[in-house]
Amino acid sequence: MDKQEVVIDIKDLVKQFAGRNVLDGVNLKIYRGETFVVMGGSGCGKSTLLRHMIGTLKPDSGSIFLLGEKITDLFGDDLDNVRKKIGMSFQSSALFDSMTVAENVALGLKEHTKLQKSVIDIIVRMKLELVGLRGFEDLMPSELSGGMRKRVGLARAIAMDPQIVFYDEPTSGLDPIVAAVIDKLIIDLSKKLSITSVVVTHDMKSAMSIADRVAMLYNGKILEVGTPTQIKKSENKVIHQFITGSHDGPIRFFQQRDDYLEHLIQ
Repeated sequence: MDKQEVVIDIKDLVKQFAGRNVLDGVNLKIYRGETFVVMGGSGCGKSTLLRHMIGTLKPDSGSIFLLGEKITDLFGDDLDNVRKKIGMSFQSSALFDSMTVAENVALGLKEHTKLQKSVIDIIVRMKLELVGLRGFEDLMPSELSGGMRKRVGLARAIAMDPQIVFYDEPTSGLDPIVAAVIDKLIIDLSKKLSITSVVVTHDMKSAMSIADRVAMLYNGKILEVGTPTQIKKSENKVIHQFITGSHDGPIRFFQQRDDYLEHLIQ
């Protein structure tokens, strides 16, 4: 992993909703080739941060450089050209129910390239094979399990050979065995395809098994960034409570409040 090349650079990011700083001066650097996990409880600002990183939200102040481009200043086609270099795996998989597995995976290739159908079909089969779903091209999403739908979403996310893939709660709603399969896929795809992976999750076990580095987000602020081992050994009381599963006192109060505010801005 080349720790010298920064592919995402977040500087003093602030975003307000309902008069409250949901992101309160976030600073992060993410390096090419690493699996970087943003972790925190419900309503801590993870989803809002993710939406800024992929360019669907603009901050009130601060900046984000994505692959060298200041996306906080970009709109329309200029922003789209940068976003073609990234992939997105959604929490709900976000598959189109009226399309087959192959059609879902091919969507970006059809929309953003001029490749012939025969070439797209080959790419789709290759991507499905990478996630262990070769031969499932003609099935409909309704015929798939939750874990399989997640894998189709992964295949679509890597279809255009992105430099960065963003994962929104990749193991949410999955049983522990299927979640472990998804975690292994994230690791394998990162290595095989030499991509940078940015994972947003509240799943402690998943985060610690896949991350090169973890950023702990709480109440709109980055509390600490480090390796999984460093985070586990952190002396920060909030991080310790999150790791041990204790939600007593003010932390639980803040999470309940933030859950409500996050609900308002969805």
